[in-house]
Amino acid sequence: MYGHVRTTTRDEPISMIKVSVNRADLTLIDHAYTDGSYSVDVPAGETVTVRFDTHHSLNNADSWQPSLVTEVIADDAVPLDRHLVPVGQFADTARGIDILAAGLLASAVEGPEYAAHATTRLPRIKQDTLFLQHIQAALLEHFTEQTDA
Repeated sequence: MYGHVRTTTRDEPISMIKVSVNRADLTLIDHAYTDGSYSVDVPAGETVTVRFDTHHSLNNADSWQPSLVTEVIADDAVPLDRHLVPVGQFADTARGIDILAAGLLASAVEGPEYAAHATTRLPRIKQDTLFLQHIQAALLEHFTEQTDA
């Protein structure tokens, strides 16, 4: 599986985004870091979930909102490209759902190191619906509790 990760604002490549590929039970199959593009080893035909996110140890950990693609059938014929929203920028409804879904997955697989950066990024999503704002607040509360533990 391969593709490109770019900015939503200027369609420029983004480096050092962690691309994680998980099975339905959330076990990690493989991950890679982008240099604008990425490539991961996934068995062809396997249905996977792919998360595009920062990593707590990198200097861009507070710069980009995450993104999630579920039910992807792995293949090397068609690229899986993503655009990421910079932290602090408006997220329309569809992108807001995408960001929150990626945060929900991260809440199931990541530890306190991730939570510390999630608590910096989450409040800076500008959601346009009250319902998404409630989900955002619940995720923020979850990650805040992880950092306090």
